[in-house]
Amino acid sequence: MDASRILEGLNAEQRRAVETVRGPVVILAGAGTGKTTTITRRIAYQVATGAFGPRQLLAVTFTDRAAGELRSRLEALGVRGVRARTFHATALAQLRHLVPDAGAILPGKAVLLGPIARSLHRAYRFRPLAELAGEIEWAKNRRLPPERYLAGLGDRQPPVPPDVMQRVYSTYEERKRRAGRIDFEDVLDLLARTYEESPLALARFREQCRAITVDEYQDVNLLQQSLLDLWLGDRDELCVVGDDYQAIFSFTGATPGYLLGARRRFPRATVIRLEENYRSTPQVLELANRLVPRLGGEPKTLSATRPPGPAPTLEALPTAAAEAARVGELVARLRREEIADEEIAILVRVNARSEDVEEPLAAAGIPYQVRGGAFLERPAARAALKLLRRARAAPAAEAMAAIADELGLLEELPGDLGDEGLTYQDDLRRLLALAAEAGPGRNAAELVADLVARFAPDGQGRGVQVLTYHRAKGLEFDAVLLPFLQDGELPSRRSKSDEAIAEERRLLYVGLTRARRILHLTWSAERKPSRFLAELGAVTRSGSRTAPAPREDDPVLAALREWRRQRATTDGVPAYVVFHDRTLAEIAARLPTGTAELALVAGIGPAKLERYGDEVLAVVARAG
Repeated sequence: MDASRILEGLNAEQRRAVETVRGPVVILAGAGTGKTTTITRRIAYQVATGAFGPRQLLAVTFTDRAAGELRSRLEALGVRGVRARTFHATALAQLRHLVPDAGAILPGKAVLLGPIARSLHRAYRFRPLAELAGEIEWAKNRRLPPERYLAGLGDRQPPVPPDVMQRVYSTYEERKRRAGRIDFEDVLDLLARTYEESPLALARFREQCRAITVDEYQDVNLLQQSLLDLWLGDRDELCVVGDDYQAIFSFTGATPGYLLGARRRFPRATVIRLEENYRSTPQVLELANRLVPRLGGEPKTLSATRPPGPAPTLEALPTAAAEAARVGELVARLRREEIADEEIAILVRVNARSEDVEEPLAAAGIPYQVRGGAFLERPAARAALKLLRRARAAPAAEAMAAIADELGLLEELPGDLGDEGLTYQDDLRRLLALAAEAGPGRNAAELVADLVARFAPDGQGRGVQVLTYHRAKGLEFDAVLLPFLQDGELPSRRSKSDEAIAEERRLLYVGLTRARRILHLTWSAERKPSRFLAELGAVTRSGSRTAPAPREDDPVLAALREWRRQRATTDGVPAYVVFHDRTLAEIAARLPTGTAELALVAGIGPAKLERYGDEVLAVVARAG
């Protein structure tokens, strides 16, 4: 293997990380800075220089997709034999070897939680199983068994009252034990306990595994860290890579504390910051970097390596309905600019918001895909459709009202509802509103047909991508739309503490840094804009919109004014009829390169786009 080839194309800090083949190493990798390139090249360099053999190395990450990417990149570098897997896959392989009869893996907690949830009081019976499962996972990731669950809650609010949740957790564990099954958290816990009770087995593992790399280290929880500590022992051949600015999974028990504390634990560690961004334009990063002073943690300011692009658009719409319609218009324009559907992403805070963008997309015939559950695929809508089909000839509004009551619609939403619970209740309310809109002459069967026509995607798994901020982490797109930036939504109304608000800010940062070139933020004047918009400079503290300041010495602005003067003379109209000064200033600030980007500028409607678009773009191209 040619070691010099491994170093090709790396920037100075990436190269320093790769050449530091012995640990401990802490890599603080900002969004889009090539962390996967860096750690795969480092592993390859460890092998190429003879520091370690491939079978002496272990690389762990958090998703099958990320693990597959690590393996494929290592193979492309000619490195085979390195164990690159998720935490759970790594632990399961070891557990099966050490404890062959540990039990079959439970495919999902819902299998056991369904009957348990149905036995609860009506007030709690309709809480989504995902909420209950998530709470159990949180407890197990913090190594809290049922008997210590209440004592370990602290200020945390579970999806049902703590004593009820403790009974659910205890019953789940008992039924799982009787079925001879284990869940994914058990895999890590059982392996950790096996190693704690068998020093000989642990010594054999440490002899085989000489160095460990941990990807996305900001997402490690106590259970994973406990196992990592056992794997490592008193050695320091460890490389961790992560970005505390993207720590957004505290609801699973994850904490960036282990990443931020790595330098204290390993005083001799080589600390490397990756801040050269290869994903986004300078304009996108300039906006995202406005949040950095409030993100805390390890300071990292991203700098762009890509050429300039259009400035992000921040737009207030008069109503929520107008905002949803605007999203559809923007997507249509981006598609006309020949941006591929799959390269357009619309991010929402919770799944309940997806139907607000699904509807205008479906109405316009724009194919789309909803990661994590389209409206009609989510629990409330799926159950309601099943019951509506049975009701057939019954009046739509009456049938849906009875069904909503049967499915557990709450008159008032308690403050402890999680995201899944809020989505469930919001979906029921949306179905009631849609049934009322159908009118008195529509029956249940016709309502079903209307809903399917209104919301069903094309079923091909392709199209514009609609997904939550959490699901978008690790992904990137040519164009990203961030609608519904309201207080109570982002940040979530459930986020009360300073720590919770800080995580919501990191969510927005993740959303902003998904965009390669085009970024559009919107909010509705009907509600209070997100407090983060003031931090971005998009609104004042009172919530009013801030306008871009004209740049009098800007050559593009000067060229646009001269073009407007000549065009106004030719058309025999005042200059302001062609374009207002504010519109020219915004064009100069955004530097659009195509009609889709130009259409995002306030004051340019379809008529002016058709009449002046090509001329304006030509002026910008010459002067810019």
